[in-house]
Amino acid sequence: MKILAIDYGDARTGVAVSDLTGSIVGYTTVIHSWNRKKTLDELVRLVKEQGAQRVIMGFPRNMDGSEGPRAELYRAFAADLEAALGMPVRLWDERRTTVEAHNILTETGYHGKKRKNTVDAVAASLILEGYLSYLRLHPEE
Repeated sequence: MKILAIDYGDARTGVAVSDLTGSIVGYTTVIHSWNRKKTLDELVRLVKEQGAQRVIMGFPRNMDGSEGPRAELYRAFAADLEAALGMPVRLWDERRTTVEAHNILTETGYHGKKRKNTVDAVAASLILEGYLSYLRLHPEE
């Protein structure tokens, strides 16, 4: 089963898609847009084009597990995406994914504009990897 993960953002939205077996990240991209509708339309297109059967979206939580200040915005976007896709969008804890993405890019020598254009795709990959690990421990899902 292919799974598509989203690292939603105001200006850039990272996307990662698993391989056909749902075991590793197979594709990443970044949607560059400040326009919420354009981002929504592009995500719908990617879900269909990639043949994703499940969609997860990073959800902002504080380090203590409480909801972050942008939680309602993310919930509303996920609800709109669900309606557009006709399938559920699961919210997934994204704590520390952007920090980890920056660390990975630092270690691999990505800096400046190159880094700015890549960090969201890396964060989406980390969200997807976390979810795939969860599925290995909970195969009933």
